[in-house]
Amino acid sequence: MVLRSSEITIIGGGIVGLSTALGLLQAGLRVTVLDGADGDFRASQGNFGLIWLQGKGADFAPYAAWTREAVARWPEFARALQELSGVDLALQQSGGFEFFTDPDEFTAFARSLAQQQAHLGPRFNHEMIDGDTLRRLHPQIGPDVVGASFCPLDGHINPLRLLTALQRAFVTLGGEIRTGAQVVEIAQAQGGGFDLRLKDGAHLGASRVVLCAGLGSSTLAAQLGFATRVNPQRGELLITEKLGPRLCFLSSTIRQVDEGGLQIGGTKANVGPDDRETLSEINALARHAVTVLPALADVRVVRAWGALRVMTPDGYPVYARSPQHPGAYLVTCHSGVTLASLHASLLADWIENTAAAPDLEAFDDHRFALSAAA
Repeated sequence: MVLRSSEITIIGGGIVGLSTALGLLQAGLRVTVLDGADGDFRASQGNFGLIWLQGKGADFAPYAAWTREAVARWPEFARALQELSGVDLALQQSGGFEFFTDPDEFTAFARSLAQQQAHLGPRFNHEMIDGDTLRRLHPQIGPDVVGASFCPLDGHINPLRLLTALQRAFVTLGGEIRTGAQVVEIAQAQGGGFDLRLKDGAHLGASRVVLCAGLGSSTLAAQLGFATRVNPQRGELLITEKLGPRLCFLSSTIRQVDEGGLQIGGTKANVGPDDRETLSEINALARHAVTVLPALADVRVVRAWGALRVMTPDGYPVYARSPQHPGAYLVTCHSGVTLASLHASLLADWIENTAAAPDLEAFDDHRFALSAAA
């Protein structure tokens, strides 16, 4: 028997799915979130926790503008989410660095940020700092660092607390989360809406569905007529022992978490659905950290792991309505933390097609259908 219990069903209980669900719930809709199995690949549980603008959308102006709006909304979003959930996200948004040891990479990134500046105008500001100047500001920076970029808008949070806060806030406001609900098939239901078949053989009904299942989206996306196929990209991380205040900066590859440990990351490997850590990459991460900050050489690493990013073919988000199945939507991206402030607010207007809806045409799924046809 098919049961229909909500106006909108979100498939995917990670940061993207829960932030989207929270926004819809606050817009007055009845919302159910279907969360998969514990053994699923979960990008939200291996997230670095950055709220990051610099470099985003240098080659794609709509993404630069969308990310800038998300970063601006984060302080109010964090405050409201803490009030609803009682969870402190440990938000710090006082700027971040990108460090470089290769002069050519430093120069190339400067060109990218100049292009991003051209897209955003006065809404974006950054500095390019040469190595000697950087060491005068921060004497502990290593001699092999040739320079860094700095953006005062960048920041970070505790990503696991964000996930917990979204879950608590959603349930507090009356949303329903069904755990262990792995959707394996979606079909149009007689009389309207959708029939969702679960892995255990059960069926659920939904008036509308929003597919936010990350790496589990591709098969279901095809059933709903979407062209997007997401791919896994492995990133590896190190966590050090807990320290007192040790880090004088935040960077995209090294940050001190609120519990005291240092988190070191930044690798990218297209190796399919393989989230195992590798000794070569772990060694490279450790070398990078010590190159940037030599004083870290005596710090013990206590954990290492690999996690999979959710990557669309061009790396940019997808916000799409199915042309074949009205009432079905696809939402996927790899910047779920940064964009959470928008997914929990403006995205509800887009899904509901209100007068306040943002223009997300540039992120539509049809760009992949067109490229495949070409």
